[in-house]
Amino acid sequence: MPRAIQISAFGGPEQMQLVDLPVGEPGPGQIRIRHHACGLNFIDVYQRTGLYPNALPLTLGMEGAGVVEAVGEGVTHLKPGDRAAYASHPPGSYCEARVMPAKSVCRLPDGISFETGAAMMLKGLTAQYLLKRSRPVEGLEPGDHVLFHAAAGGVGLIACQWARALGLQLIGTAGSAAKCELALEHGAAHMIDYSREDFGARVKEITGGRGVKVVYDSVGKDTWDKSLDCLRPFGLMVSFGNASGPVPPFAPGILGNKGSLYVTRQTLFTHIATREATQAMADDLFAVVGSGQVKIRIDQRYPLAEVAQAHRELEARKTTGCTVLLP
Repeated sequence: MPRAIQISAFGGPEQMQLVDLPVGEPGPGQIRIRHHACGLNFIDVYQRTGLYPNALPLTLGMEGAGVVEAVGEGVTHLKPGDRAAYASHPPGSYCEARVMPAKSVCRLPDGISFETGAAMMLKGLTAQYLLKRSRPVEGLEPGDHVLFHAAAGGVGLIACQWARALGLQLIGTAGSAAKCELALEHGAAHMIDYSREDFGARVKEITGGRGVKVVYDSVGKDTWDKSLDCLRPFGLMVSFGNASGPVPPFAPGILGNKGSLYVTRQTLFTHIATREATQAMADDLFAVVGSGQVKIRIDQRYPLAEVAQAHRELEARKTTGCTVLLP
């Protein structure tokens, strides 16, 4: 039977166990895929700890790439033997093979490797909806400044390159000089080492006191208040993660006092709820990667059985770029 990583209780990395799970035939609207690589993302940590609760026992993982082995009734965009990649609900990608819904699975272009496919789908589609679909009311034009936290992470390095391709001036934050240099190499216009600098003051300095049109924030609690102060009037605060913990409740009135600001909490899975939307976003991602404007950096590879160590290093901010698990 295929091996999988499963938890039977919420908690730390030690909860993840390597188990054998039977994999049957796909039903209507489903496929069976055999993974060549699986992606690692911070949402996996949220699900492991129970911050994002799911029914137990739970096979973790939201992202993978491999070969389609079988398709169920009604599936027309995939066939057995196709190379494929996905970011998808429900969780379950930390495994050698699985049956899953077909609607969020896309054919992987021949020029993109399985490891790259597994590393880029969730992060790349996230960067796509942030830069293309989560825009301030006044829009984004070439030359505009945006602030992107955790710019040296998996989503961040993709966003740095894509923002450069769009002509945006991305101001990034990271926690070390080495991470700042990495983001600059990938297209960030400016980087702020928050371990040594006040990012709020630096953003105002970089923008001549005007602030940015939009903040993209996956950090959460630790960056929230100061990020609001980085926005220009009518600016947009885009929250899409909670790496430092959930944002505490706040009074909506402060948004008026700080410049009639807008706030949104986005999730990828709202954007890829339909087959058509998923394919359109994936086509955009495949095109920008295929053109060479965005390169997917994989800095960590772990055997599937060593996933606990991968989680520890991710939570300790020791990783850069993307991480893949190899079944």
